[in-house]
Amino acid sequence: MRHTDGLSCDLLVTADFLLTQDNERRIIEDGAVAVTDGVIAALGRRVELAVRKPAKTLSLGHAVLMPGLMNAHTHVAMTFFRGLADDLPLMEWLTRHIFPREKHLTAEIVELGSLLGCAEMIRTGTTAFADMYLIEDAVTAAVDKSGLRCLAGEVIFAFPSPAYATAEEGLALVERQAGRWQGHPRMRTSVMPHAVYTTTPELLENCRDLARKLGLRLHIHLAETASETETCLSTHGKRPLEYCRERGLLGPDVTLAHAVDLTEEELDVLAASGAQVAHNPRSNMKLASGVARLPGMLARGMLPGLGTDGAASNNSLNMFGEMSACALLHKAQTREPTTLPAQTALDMATWGGAASMGWPELGRLVPGGPADMVALDLQAPNLQPLYNPTSHLVYAATGHETRLSMVAGNVLYHDGNWLSLDYPLLLKEAQKLKKWVLEHRE
Repeated sequence: MRHTDGLSCDLLVTADFLLTQDNERRIIEDGAVAVTDGVIAALGRRVELAVRKPAKTLSLGHAVLMPGLMNAHTHVAMTFFRGLADDLPLMEWLTRHIFPREKHLTAEIVELGSLLGCAEMIRTGTTAFADMYLIEDAVTAAVDKSGLRCLAGEVIFAFPSPAYATAEEGLALVERQAGRWQGHPRMRTSVMPHAVYTTTPELLENCRDLARKLGLRLHIHLAETASETETCLSTHGKRPLEYCRERGLLGPDVTLAHAVDLTEEELDVLAASGAQVAHNPRSNMKLASGVARLPGMLARGMLPGLGTDGAASNNSLNMFGEMSACALLHKAQTREPTTLPAQTALDMATWGGAASMGWPELGRLVPGGPADMVALDLQAPNLQPLYNPTSHLVYAATGHETRLSMVAGNVLYHDGNWLSLDYPLLLKEAQKLKKWVLEHRE
């Protein structure tokens, strides 16, 4: 719907609290957001927007309206492995339980797993995510149905995958995917080599060249564990960060997932490069990969994004849980309660995620910006009483207080109902996932 009088709008959303995450981090009581053509036309106090002529009004009452959260690193389809192989080291988990089954993946299974993951994120306040997986065409088909935003990348290995027979075919597939989604308002593509231990120097350089040719971001798992560092040293004579730096894989258009095993000197190199980090605290804790040097990154002016990793290693895609885990982990590790305040954790889940995905207009509510919003029910008992909305979002909220999820002005979830997905049908279809996993043990 196109309006010309400057006061009409498609939708006016009101709530007791409006948490903008703008440059001033304003929190507006009795707030309202006017939406036109999927964009925020205006926001402020409800009384200030009373002159608006909305085609529809959505009054949320005792709720906090805020930007949708951004999951900076995940493998959304891996919901079908949730709870399958817990309490194992990373490489044993991958090589004995994950990789053997992934050899048998089909597009149907990947799409079903992705739809289930999208439903979980919609339900718990995430509106955009970066995804790396196999048969990514099936992932993007699910995301397109769900209404979420996604930075998607076919994972690139030096060995065959269910989506391609050779690495060269994999890179050609990425180029086709980039062409397919070019200009789409919610879907973007990234070049995503898996890791240094599953690629070759030549393949990493080819990934770098393709990203530059197409003007895409490059996203890679890097320095996730000490064992990865040992393997890189024995194979290439370099630690992972230096190995990638020599290949030209550090820069403002690069995102490093995990970045756990780094020295002080490597933090300096990383900060100077302008590369982004996707921090995954719950996955790192569960796999005992270690604790990323997040306070050191923040001290150097970096603001990493926050990611869940896949539901097979978390076991959740809930960004509210990730914010809380992030803040608490680093306080415990430094033994300093002022480390990682709530506002910083929220910034990582919004601004940091936007930067790590190369989508800087997301993660905030501002006039002219995308109408990507979520609302949490402030009548939930765990959110009573309310002194500081930001504190509650990080330390008290579970994500399941989410009443509303909206992307580009389209409501995806409202008060128990998924509007972009047939969730009851999805639950029935999801039974295929368990059956498939149990049938493909090797």
